[in-house]
Amino acid sequence: MKIAFFGGSEFSVYVLNELKAHGILPGLIITTPDKPKGRKLVLTPTPVKVWAQKNDIEVIDPSSLKKDNASLLYKLQALSFNLFLVASYGKIIPKEIFNIPEKKTLNIHPSLLPKYRGASPIQSQILNDAGSPEHGGGVGVTIMQIDEGMDTGPVVIQKNIVTESWPLGRKELEKILATEGARLFAHILPEWIKGAIDPIIQNEDEAIYCKKVEKEDGEIQIDLNNPPTDKVAYQNLLKIKAFEEWPTAYFFVERNDKKMRVIITDATIKNDILKILKVIPEGKKEMIFEDFLRGWKNQK
Repeated sequence: MKIAFFGGSEFSVYVLNELKAHGILPGLIITTPDKPKGRKLVLTPTPVKVWAQKNDIEVIDPSSLKKDNASLLYKLQALSFNLFLVASYGKIIPKEIFNIPEKKTLNIHPSLLPKYRGASPIQSQILNDAGSPEHGGGVGVTIMQIDEGMDTGPVVIQKNIVTESWPLGRKELEKILATEGARLFAHILPEWIKGAIDPIIQNEDEAIYCKKVEKEDGEIQIDLNNPPTDKVAYQNLLKIKAFEEWPTAYFFVERNDKKMRVIITDATIKNDILKILKVIPEGKKEMIFEDFLRGWKNQK
């Protein structure tokens, strides 16, 4: 059984770790090129590339998957893979590639398709409170067969996931969905190879698309003297959870006639009021919010 894996992010690494635990390792990993990161713009490989190198698996990072990349097409065809698996690759895979393997190309998508197609399914599920009891605990993962659309391919299998606590932060939900997605893939793989599964066409009438998250999406309007309450407080908490690490949830304060960004790293709801626990003021290290508040009031 020869599999090539397309991926890039931490989500992909969680998938690979779980597949490895099931004795499933790809023969080739395809990821995206190294990107400059941090203030010094150091060229940094994707988490998947790092994982591949640690696990002694060949990894390539083509800048393009388009048909003019003849060497890539030749390599993927020559190695005679039975199946391609995609998990958070971040680029559209063209037809001339996803049709190469005999058993086609499957994708692990972190939502219950056709809901939350597109660039930010995990963040969008948190922002929309999809995992709350009021919404039926509606987070989940789908294995679908890739076609030429954006997450529009027929569904092979899905799993609804009810978490013990909600809302979860993006990192925790990402790990849960990736791990469950890999387990589903391992479960259905023998039947898929035998041709015993008929994928189900998605219902386009139920499709929901989620947009790419931008830096400005993380801004929260907060009056430090009157913290938000009730629904506003809860919506702010969802934003803090969804935008963990990037783009982060943040607010601005005035200090010495200058606007300063303050990132919220931890918060909760207490008595229907948003209680901020930890923050990172611009140019400083993480601190307890009460300490920041005292310092801010003393400098006003």
